[in-house]
Amino acid sequence: MTTSNVARAAIAALIAAAFATSARAEIKNYEFQLMQPTVKAGADRIVTVRLVNKASGKSVPDAVVFASRLDMAPDGMQEMATKVTPVPGSEPGTYRFKATFGMAGRWQLSLGAKVQGETGTVENKLVVTAEQ
Repeated sequence: MTTSNVARAAIAALIAAAFATSARAEIKNYEFQLMQPTVKAGADRIVTVRLVNKASGKSVPDAVVFASRLDMAPDGMQEMATKVTPVPGSEPGTYRFKATFGMAGRWQLSLGAKVQGETGTVENKLVVTAEQ
């Protein structure tokens, strides 16, 4: 009886470890992609991104997405940051943000998301080029 309980506990532990490992690995299967890599410099510009499952190539709707920062880090000006405001997406799996691009150059959009059914956070840094 004791051997049977130990065997069951060992099997349960292996199954739990397998699920935990696959859940942690799966969050890496998601990424944000820019819909348009350039915007016009100025106020109230819209940046649209798509959250994609890299394994299937499909868009991921209903994720909890938050924009943490938009700055000019790619051009060495991290202190040049601007506010990012989420706006409703136009189709499932796309996420839109309104921001002011105060000058032409490369801007880094840092995003995070929680995907339903997955543990961990998707985090990406995307470069948007603002043009005159």
